[in-house]
Amino acid sequence: MPSQTLRRPAFDLAPTTRIALAAGGAVLTAASLAALARLGLGLAPQTQAARDLAIIVHLTTVVPAIPLGLLVFLGPKGTPAHRLLGMVWMVLMGVTALSTLFIRHINDGGFSFIHLFVPLTLVGLAQAITAARQGRIADHKRHLLNLYFGALLIAGLLSFLPGRLMWAWLAG
Repeated sequence: MPSQTLRRPAFDLAPTTRIALAAGGAVLTAASLAALARLGLGLAPQTQAARDLAIIVHLTTVVPAIPLGLLVFLGPKGTPAHRLLGMVWMVLMGVTALSTLFIRHINDGGFSFIHLFVPLTLVGLAQAITAARQGRIADHKRHLLNLYFGALLIAGLLSFLPGRLMWAWLAG
């Protein structure tokens, strides 16, 4: 009887991708929580931005989206839990992107380079949903990985650049 080798399903992640997701997500989650904790404890500069509704909505949706996305990516795929948590993550990402349109205090009311992630996020969400509904799981996975790396990790790390609000709350 020939031995059968177990094959990883086509929608699973490569080990290097899993490590990059986990490391990036962990660092960004820790930095975000530390910045918010410093703000809450009065250790960070109190700015008008901390009371801005768009920033409150943005942080309320983006901060949980970071670890939730990790949970969805690193957990079993195709299960009812994966679908439910994935839908919650997509809603969080959509609200995060839309709330960003109202955060424009850095450029005197104009958009900054980080706003380029808004259309990329909204288009990526639509592409991911369409691919999943059409059964194109490899495309679904690719769109969501691009979203996580681009709209969360890259955009999130850019929000910690010196001079930006999250940097002030974390290090100020």
